Amino acid sequence: MRAAIAEARRADFPFGAVIVAEGEIRARGLNLGKQQRDPTAHGEMVAIRRFLAEHGPEALRGTTLYTSGEPCAMCMGAIVWCGISRVVFAASLQQLATKIDQIMITCTEVADRSAFRPIAITGGVLAEEALALFPPGDRPSK
Repeated sequence: MRAAIAEARRADFPFGAVIVAEGEIRARGLNLGKQQRDPTAHGEMVAIRRFLAEHGPEALRGTTLYTSGEPCAMCMGAIVWCGISRVVFAASLQQLATKIDQIMITCTEVADRSAFRPIAITGGVLAEEALALFPPGDRPSK
């Protein structure tokens, strides 16, 4: 999780992710929405795209994605379709909604409706550390 939070520190918005396979980080991603002028460039999506470019789709099966914030509905949909087996996140959607606008569909809700591809989910890991990356004041959209 610390590696995902380190990516978040460098991001356009403080979100970062890493994908781990066999105990090793295989891809890193950070939110690049402003830089790339791409609202889909969330940390999870960037990490998935980088992983796919280097390792291919078959290698994603059985991996764990660590992310500084609970995956949004878009990212969780991608996680399901890619066959990632486990998601570990820091700050929950409820916590993030105190800092920025959020679509309030939890990753667990998406996973529960995707029974064809079971995903283990663990939340709240280093949440306060991830939330501390958000500046006080205005609530920008991700």
